[in-house]
Amino acid sequence: MADSLAFFFSLLLIFTLSITSEAAPSIGINYGRVANDLPPPSKVVQLLNSQGITRVKLYDTDATVLSALSNTGIKVVVAMPNELLSSAAGDQFFADNWVEANISAYYPATQIEAIAVGNEVFVDPNNTTNYLVPAMNNVYNSLKKLNLHDDIKISSPIAFSALFSSYPTSSGSFKPDLVEPVIKPMLEFLRKTGSYLMVNVYPFFAYAANSDKINLSYALFENNPGVVDSGNGFKYNSLFDAQIDAVNAATSALQYGDVNVVVSETGWPSKGDSNEIGASEANAASYNGNLVKRVLNGSGTPLRPNDPLTVFLFALFNENQKPGPTSERNYGLFYPTEQKVYDIPLPVAEVAAAPSNMGNWCVANGGAAAEKCHVALARAILAVLLMLLPNLLDLGSVNSPTGY
Repeated sequence: MADSLAFFFSLLLIFTLSITSEAAPSIGINYGRVANDLPPPSKVVQLLNSQGITRVKLYDTDATVLSALSNTGIKVVVAMPNELLSSAAGDQFFADNWVEANISAYYPATQIEAIAVGNEVFVDPNNTTNYLVPAMNNVYNSLKKLNLHDDIKISSPIAFSALFSSYPTSSGSFKPDLVEPVIKPMLEFLRKTGSYLMVNVYPFFAYAANSDKINLSYALFENNPGVVDSGNGFKYNSLFDAQIDAVNAATSALQYGDVNVVVSETGWPSKGDSNEIGASEANAASYNGNLVKRVLNGSGTPLRPNDPLTVFLFALFNENQKPGPTSERNYGLFYPTEQKVYDIPLPVAEVAAAPSNMGNWCVANGGAAAEKCHVALARAILAVLLMLLPNLLDLGSVNSPTGY
């Protein structure tokens, strides 16, 4: 019987590893709070659950929000605001205290999976770029002291404008003045710590500025002729994929092509000023709805076909106190009343459509689909093994002379 149990636990380990190591596409959402009419965090958590959203990205470490997210199963990305970077960079003790007060005080009840150290630091008018990587290192050291460095990743969302070239996609490169001072040290840090590069990607901006050159359908994931990259020969059917691969090309050019990209923000405004070409409810619904479908189909980009995407939509709510053009206050999928601005299939639709029993067949259509079938099959077999475990243990008790 000992051999049977050993075989069982070997199978259990193999299938558990196959599930946990499998990359999977993921849709999260940015929960910004620059508004005076938003529902309380407890109601926001209910909204997230009702939509099947299991990942949320914050712009701070607000205690009320982090407490509301505790014991919910929702993974959380928190942020250290730009104004704290200089203190975190120059004082390890400051970083230690910040991590203890804002991270370890809530983890693991609140499933903090990453810390965004700063946000779009390179375009910060307060010139905080030089503090970025030292701050990331000190926050990492603080996590390490608490033995949390393997559980919580550290990154920093960069604006797409950090690229010097993005067209054609294969020519992607970072601005020369950023490369040596901050881009290469940051990529080295991300590689060393097993983290990823966060990038804010907005095809809307490119389309609004070049509507005479960019096909709207290409920007909205709708049917279009596509664009063939003259450098690598890949055909792109969406501006979104082309922009991500421009970032991938830029990291590869610096010999950091092994650092994965996570889209920390992307979205399309439902309303804008007269000069914000393309800002409309119909276009926002098309972009975000098609984006969700595109991400959840499991495929990567033409340059990285085997790397499923992790994308955080911007944003959960319209935020009425955001400065700037009208579009800035109209990126939300929901009004503060929790009513949808427009109807799109959020991840809950994927959950509702998932097979509910083993009587369904998983049919692979391409590499990414085959990988998802592998995960589904592993889960099914693991479930059967767990069901058999009590019987195996009973048999062991009957056949053992001592009853143990």
